[in-house]
Amino acid sequence: MPATTATPSLRKTPSGIRGLDEITGGGLPAGRPTLVCGGPGCGKTLFGIEFLVRGALDHGEPAVLMTFEERVEDLVENTRALGFDLDDLIRRKLLAIDYVKVERSEIQETGEYDLEALFVRLNYAIDSTGAKRVLLDTIESLFAGLSNETLLRSELRRLFLWLKEKGVTAVVTGERGSGSLTRNGLEEYISDCVILLDHRVTEQVSTRRLRIVKYRGSTHGTNEYPFVIDRDGITVVPITSAGLAHPAPKERVSTGIAHLDAMLPGGGYYRGSTVLITGSAGTGKTSLAARFAEAACERGERALYFAFEESRDQLTRNMASLGLDLERHAKSGKLVFSCSRPTLVGLEAHLSGMMRQVDAVKPAVVVVDPISSLLTGSETVAVQAMLIRLVDHMKTQQITLLMTSLVDAHAALPGTETSISSIVDGWIALRDVETEGERKRMLYVLKVRGVGHSRHARELDFGDGGIRLLDTARAGVSAPPRRAGSKRARK
Repeated sequence: MPATTATPSLRKTPSGIRGLDEITGGGLPAGRPTLVCGGPGCGKTLFGIEFLVRGALDHGEPAVLMTFEERVEDLVENTRALGFDLDDLIRRKLLAIDYVKVERSEIQETGEYDLEALFVRLNYAIDSTGAKRVLLDTIESLFAGLSNETLLRSELRRLFLWLKEKGVTAVVTGERGSGSLTRNGLEEYISDCVILLDHRVTEQVSTRRLRIVKYRGSTHGTNEYPFVIDRDGITVVPITSAGLAHPAPKERVSTGIAHLDAMLPGGGYYRGSTVLITGSAGTGKTSLAARFAEAACERGERALYFAFEESRDQLTRNMASLGLDLERHAKSGKLVFSCSRPTLVGLEAHLSGMMRQVDAVKPAVVVVDPISSLLTGSETVAVQAMLIRLVDHMKTQQITLLMTSLVDAHAALPGTETSISSIVDGWIALRDVETEGERKRMLYVLKVRGVGHSRHARELDFGDGGIRLLDTARAGVSAPPRRAGSKRARK
């Protein structure tokens, strides 16, 4: 049987931009030009600069930045706020910046017009630094005032071919055109890879999106991917993290409430699982979440608590009335609070910031209270996509995630406005029930994957003894009727 020959794969250069290499299958095409286009303020220049900086710092690859719009001093100053010290890279001979001032009045449209002078300057910069990466920012300025389309097409092809022959991995930025990806409408056809950046405002919320329009010789993600720009640069947020390849530990994690653990044979949730607690206002969602975080700290683990409706002081004060000493664990560093309004930034920025804090704190458990607050000013579909990405990220790191969600008190069956109950591993519903003129909080375990949980309702009681569950008979409340189709209903 003849031996099969493996198909050679396209060489790629890691971009260093978080999330981008995941959707490009390894980075940008090595030794080829990539066009990054978009409107003003979408992050084109920053994209190119981060590509150079990450290459220099992470891979020791020298780079050349040739700019046609911003002076060197302005570039250095503008990027310093993002943590990029271009002056330091220049001193270490890992970066060379050349500002080429192009005057439209000086461009003569003659058959002798060419880019020879540019090639000489660029070639000197590359050879003197041994550059492996190049950024040209922005291409329109180089051809300002040149209306001869034949000449323009010829010089653009010559420039891209020259970059290929030089063997450098180049990023060329371009402004978005009217009816085309670029102003000239030519660059996208001669580029090996085209990445489109978009900055939009929907219902007063600003979001950025990235789409790989074209990638010759390579498969790639074709969706629109949200990305954020913060003090650490650019972060692209893929739709999912590692799919469904995450591990499934068999270790159990206590809920922090002995009676609730007893309803889950084995003593709690599986480590690395995702649990959802739903209920109307005042049913005790935050109390259960806080007790779960406190129990983790008592085991010597770290807990990260994301609060979207209460400050740290308010949470610790209110929970102290139930006998929960969250302040002690916060002072010891075991419990870390992150309190902010969901309307402060967009969903992508929230998700990126949450993932960054998770990576920094390295908690064993994470609480998000409540996820329903994320719906403020955002579409349900967008919130659901964000939560799926968050769940995937937690599962890959075997972090136990507990989320709370506010639901309609008058709903026949407790649900979630974010429609994520199907992707969580455990679902606990809290409901207000009135019996004999008294309001009682009832707890139901609706779902726990892999655990033969109790189907009985329990009264949730907050008293001097802390949080506890009472038997249904003692509570004086009957269990809710089963839904049609259950085994008991069919008998």
